[in-house]
Amino acid sequence: MELRPFTAADARSLDEVCIRTGQHGGDASQLYEEPTLLCDLYLRPYLALEPSLAFVAVRHGRPLGYIVGTADTLAFAARCENEWWPALRARHPRPADGDNSPDAQLLRRLHQGVGMETLPFLSDHPAHLHIDLLPEAQGHGMGRRLMERLFAALRERGAAGVHLGVSALNERALAFYRRMGFDTLQPQPWGEWMGRRL
Repeated sequence: MELRPFTAADARSLDEVCIRTGQHGGDASQLYEEPTLLCDLYLRPYLALEPSLAFVAVRHGRPLGYIVGTADTLAFAARCENEWWPALRARHPRPADGDNSPDAQLLRRLHQGVGMETLPFLSDHPAHLHIDLLPEAQGHGMGRRLMERLFAALRERGAAGVHLGVSALNERALAFYRRMGFDTLQPQPWGEWMGRRL
């Protein structure tokens, strides 16, 4: 399996990875009426605004996973507010108050903003990341290689630490992050924020 920088030709395949891992690490394609909303929130902004911090795991020419991130969460959040969310909000109106569908929950997050800029640990862990691997790419060391590649790139940009959010239902991911040196920064009802120094 090969690890390489993201190219624009990877975008559609990475959307598929995002969707197929979007339900606590499992397939979210049947959960949402519009599953590409997951990509609009958690993948595409990074490919558009931080493409040099996107790396892809490839086997026989097919992308099977990726890691994306930013060295400066506050600056990234500001750019998203100016450059990414407005067009999406215009395309996707707010859901009705009584709509509690999975799609409606994503749309509310879209309109409210992701809220990363209010996290209390950003001074020590200003960078953040998202990593997703299809099941056939897991267990071969590629997750570690993707992490280490991104860590090196974040250090080059001066980031002192990195954080991520993980669902309590994704036990495999929790164990992986702990093996990668992440500790709990802040418990949440949905899981926890985790971080490590770089």
